[in-house]
Amino acid sequence: MNSDVEIAGDLLAIQHLLPPTPEHPSTVAGFAGLAREIAADRAGWAALVRYDPVTRWYHRLRTGPGYEVWLLSWLPGQGTGPHDHGDSSSVLTVLAGELTERSAAGERRLTPGGERLVTPGRPHEISNNTLDPAVSLHVYFPGLTRMPMHPTTDHTTQHTAHSTTHRAPARATAPLPAPAAPLMTPSPTAD
Repeated sequence: MNSDVEIAGDLLAIQHLLPPTPEHPSTVAGFAGLAREIAADRAGWAALVRYDPVTRWYHRLRTGPGYEVWLLSWLPGQGTGPHDHGDSSSVLTVLAGELTERSAAGERRLTPGGERLVTPGRPHEISNNTLDPAVSLHVYFPGLTRMPMHPTTDHTTQHTAHSTTHRAPARATAPLPAPAAPLMTPSPTAD
């Protein structure tokens, strides 16, 4: 016997020796993996995307124990304003288009396939500064319950927080437009 395979046999043939695959992620790496898995399944999210000329559009894709997954669309010029995610961490993945993140660390272009981890209480601002629509995926853990807004500063580097409560808006049901021709009817937004 010269190898572990000869001793134990083919590990893929004996599934009972492998640790169980968790149904839901529980680590940062697991949440990043969940974001990549959902992003790769374009057929599972592309038909859901809507565009709202007034504000960013939101759709909750999934929830699980201690997390939630949101799909957002951004028309040119739309953005968040400076904010943080309260006690939640998040993994942000751009699915289509390009977004810009501003924070104390500076300005960063976010393009499809890239991931950003945002830690609790870390102020940042996301915007679509291009001429094309963008779509992003956000995994919040624990689920997002607060989104404190911060006053705007020249470099989004120093903030005095005041809290607001983030509530999920109602789901939009209009068909998905082609990115070159965004839907021009507003979807419901949070109060």
